[in-house]
Amino acid sequence: QVHLVESGGGLVESGGSLRLSCVSSGLPLDAYGVGWFRQAPGKGREVVSCITSVSGPEHRTKYADSVKGRFTISRDNTGNTVYLQMDNLKSDDTGKYYCVADPGFESSCRNPENWGQGTQVTVSS
Repeated sequence: QVHLVESGGGLVESGGSLRLSCVSSGLPLDAYGVGWFRQAPGKGREVVSCITSVSGPEHRTKYADSVKGRFTISRDNTGNTVYLQMDNLKSDDTGKYYCVADPGFESSCRNPENWGQGTQVTVSS
């Protein structure tokens, strides 16, 4: 079982950058598809980005249209830390960001099994 822990959230001005990190204190993440979801105040959770497992046959990433060109998802060399680099942040990016993991890539983007507790990102305009 993975136990996901996020870090890196905070308060930033519009146009600024943050980098979120996700690690597992349980099973390592290299065998899992990993994603980031977010929830803005008063809204439902939405997928931001996801990345395939290290051991899978292909390496792919997906992004929500609203973050394409501004956010980048990646893994470290061990595959066990997943990052979300967020540049040119906008006030609409404000919300709680959750790291998720699932054995399947598509599931990690849609209906993941495992969720972290979340980290708050606040973008001031």
